[in-house]
Amino acid sequence: MAMGGADPRRSTAENYRAFSREASGRSPAYESLAESVADDDLVLGFLAALPRPKRQPNLLFAAASYLLGAAPDLGTLRTLIRQHETELAEVMLARRTQTNEPARCATLLPALAALPGPLALIEVGASAGLTLLFDRYSYDYDGHLLAGSDPAAPTLRCAVRGPAPLPARLPVIAWRAGLDLNPLDVTRDDDVRWLSCLLWPGESGRAARLAAAIAAARRDPPPVYRGDLRTDLRALAAQAPAEATLVIYHSAVLAYVAPADRERFAQDVGSLAAVWLSNEAPGVIPGLSLAGVPRTGVPEAAFVLGRDGQTPLALTDGHGTWLQWLPGPDV
Repeated sequence: MAMGGADPRRSTAENYRAFSREASGRSPAYESLAESVADDDLVLGFLAALPRPKRQPNLLFAAASYLLGAAPDLGTLRTLIRQHETELAEVMLARRTQTNEPARCATLLPALAALPGPLALIEVGASAGLTLLFDRYSYDYDGHLLAGSDPAAPTLRCAVRGPAPLPARLPVIAWRAGLDLNPLDVTRDDDVRWLSCLLWPGESGRAARLAAAIAAARRDPPPVYRGDLRTDLRALAAQAPAEATLVIYHSAVLAYVAPADRERFAQDVGSLAAVWLSNEAPGVIPGLSLAGVPRTGVPEAAFVLGRDGQTPLALTDGHGTWLQWLPGPDV
């Protein structure tokens, strides 16, 4: 399992090389920087003094961007460590990656729209709640267009591979809520600044998409509650309207949870009257097997969209740019 350079089975240097491969074709600056960090004793020594979960590339680069006011290169990163090591460590210890990429909605939408409505949504690891706003965004699946309820919200463009069940209309969402250990607030400029620091330099369109999604969220902020997915999910689920189909979902979240806690989370979700949609790296969801699923031509960092912890529905891009639907049971 590799996800954003956070694989605990790999050394820090190996994780940075994996992140470099993930950034290839997306962000030449971060591809080069991550490869350089993997061979740099000064940066690796700084990272070695941090807890293992805090050594991930995205967190280091975002924290450096936060302090520098611009994306780092190896030279500015080394200078920052030499001159402001304590400040950089403090930002990394206090912050989480919390990448809130709205385009992930495009990879989840086909599975979501196939469910009987109206829907009640709970996103765990919701960050600022931008991926709770499925019905406000518009979508373009290789020319298959869907108009959202907010004309000023961004249009999410997603390339489709395989026979994806693209919806004819957006689902009706009767209720929504997010759960996060440290919710970000779209009305706070410092939280918005942190979200922008998590973007990768050179990725076309992401900054404009994030800004438009934040503006849409600010017009009617989604509720995101402070809480732990391991202990607070059931109480939040009890607030959902009984007449709606409850959907519990997440993207790039459980990779940061200990394996034993992933097992407990799967058991908790299974005990609720809910549909569970996961969008995580391979191997993160216990019981979700990709045996027999062709991976030819699929990037190493591709995510798996799964239902109820058992059925793989699609392979997806971690930033929502493409979706490869898998042959198998009807959604």
